[in-house]
Amino acid sequence: MESREQMSGPVNEIEKDVTLNSEPAIEAGEAEVRNEQNNEQAIVAQPVDEAQPMVAAQPADELALDDDAQPADEALPTGYAIMDKAQLVERLEQVVQQPVETIRGEVAAIKAAFYALRKQELAAERDDFLARGNEESAFAPRDDEYESRVKELLELVKQKRAEYNAAQEAIKAENLHKKRDIIRQIEEITSDPDNINRQFPKVQQLQQDFKAVGQVPAPDETEVWKAYQLAVEKFYDLLKINKELRDYDFKKNLEIKQALCADAEALDDENDVVNAFKRLQELHNTWRETGPVAKELREELWARFKTASAVINKKYQAFFEERKQREKEAADAKLQLCEEIEAIDIDKINTYSEWDEKTKVVIGLQERWKQLGFASRKVNTQLYLRFRTSCDKFFARKAEFYKKNKEMFAANLEQKIKLCEQAEALKDSTEWRKTTDALVALQRQWKTIGPVAKRHSDEVWKRFIAACDHFFEQKKQQFQDVHAVERDNLKAKREVIAAIRQATESGDSQAAAQTVRELMTRWSTIGHVPYRDKDKVYAEYREAVDQAFDKLDMKGTRATLASYQSTISQYSGTDKMSHEREKLVRDYEKKCSELKTFENNMGFFNAQSKSGNSLVKEMERRIGRIKDEIALLEQKIKLIDEREA
Repeated sequence: MESREQMSGPVNEIEKDVTLNSEPAIEAGEAEVRNEQNNEQAIVAQPVDEAQPMVAAQPADELALDDDAQPADEALPTGYAIMDKAQLVERLEQVVQQPVETIRGEVAAIKAAFYALRKQELAAERDDFLARGNEESAFAPRDDEYESRVKELLELVKQKRAEYNAAQEAIKAENLHKKRDIIRQIEEITSDPDNINRQFPKVQQLQQDFKAVGQVPAPDETEVWKAYQLAVEKFYDLLKINKELRDYDFKKNLEIKQALCADAEALDDENDVVNAFKRLQELHNTWRETGPVAKELREELWARFKTASAVINKKYQAFFEERKQREKEAADAKLQLCEEIEAIDIDKINTYSEWDEKTKVVIGLQERWKQLGFASRKVNTQLYLRFRTSCDKFFARKAEFYKKNKEMFAANLEQKIKLCEQAEALKDSTEWRKTTDALVALQRQWKTIGPVAKRHSDEVWKRFIAACDHFFEQKKQQFQDVHAVERDNLKAKREVIAAIRQATESGDSQAAAQTVRELMTRWSTIGHVPYRDKDKVYAEYREAVDQAFDKLDMKGTRATLASYQSTISQYSGTDKMSHEREKLVRDYEKKCSELKTFENNMGFFNAQSKSGNSLVKEMERRIGRIKDEIALLEQKIKLIDEREA
């Protein structure tokens, strides 16, 4: 069974509680079964009769020389995905000092983590080599001292494993020699029927000695067992051992084997198939160690035990077929999650909202990963390392983005606070023209500064605009008596209207259009008119401009500004004017920030390819549109500033 897998979360405080540890080891029973299933020398338990020895499934004693092999009963080591090469080499140097039979899984995990890092380095080295204009066929990776050390350590592990396996094989060979010597002694005893009764205790001792000897090489096990059984049966059957002793042994062996049959049949009710199979192995070992029964009962008793064993073997096989299918489904699902997280293009995430959105996606993928079952050990380790690496990369880039923007926001806030202080120093000035120019210059400078953190944006803006509004309000109160000026302005505007109508009737449309634009600019420079006349004169102006635009086929930007000028004329002398200007400044800053983002993103596109060139053109078109919008906002702000001047 697979327990909860966890990932390292993002660096910032939002995802600190989202962590993933490496996969825990499966339970001991399942681990042993997995090891037996994967070992090519494992043998499914099959009961044997008195003449045919049973070879039960046993875990392989030999250590595989494959560095990727992992022990089934060891927990998978954790933390290697976040180590660098030096740390991995240091850990491997520590591991190789441990007994070789205990380090298979950890060595494989360190090796996988190291070569994942090495693969990334080689890819970066190759990309750099090609970027300098070299041919790919000429690429040759630089030597890596850590890789050389890893290879030395892995070779040392391989040598230790070979020595360990050789020692085990030597022990098995010695056991084979001992068992054959015991068989030879029994055969010598059976060749002397005259002294058979006196040799009975010795034969019993030889039988105990035979059972006490350990494993022999697998190819020789059946042959040795058959020879042993044949020698023992000859001793009992062919050489006329004492009938009473023989019957006593047969009776005792019958009771033991009947109990073994009953125990094997009871295993059919065991819910845990793995435990049932392990128990069956123990029963088979006991059966092998138990002597013969009466000849007429042997076939019947063996058939009963064999039938009970077949039931458990069939369940055991079905269990592993089902688990293999579940592991395949889990591997496919985890592969899909790896592909989904790798499909997230973190290079195109440039805003807080986009990072928040993608973070929710990544956390969702992590939650889905936790719900999946266990894949085969080797595949599961590879997939986990792949998924974990993508998560770490995502959250590292997110932390970098937050840190960079935090520094930029702090710098922008510092500049805007300085502008606030300068505006506040000027707000009580009575040098109206000089101060107006100074404040307008500060407002222009404000536009060039990028955004600040959202929690400071409103506060610093209100502070700045309050200082500006205070000055312009004082200026407005100073110039209340402007009726004469307004009448002059009314006269000037009617002259502009008449000039526009006259230009519209001109035969040279290009020159006329230029004249109309100049007259519109002049209109925007003329101050207020008497309130009772402002709607009427503006309607006349609007009509003249519309006719000029229709007849001379002029663009509509000026018309838009003219319409906007009419709108803000209604706000003159009210708080709505300052609110409108604040809204325009906010829109302006937003568009400037958007323009900066697009211009920065231009550096990420490769215009050498057809698709890259298309993207670049699209980006240029979008940048052009944003610049037009910024220009329009600037002109609207200018109209407000001129009306408030």
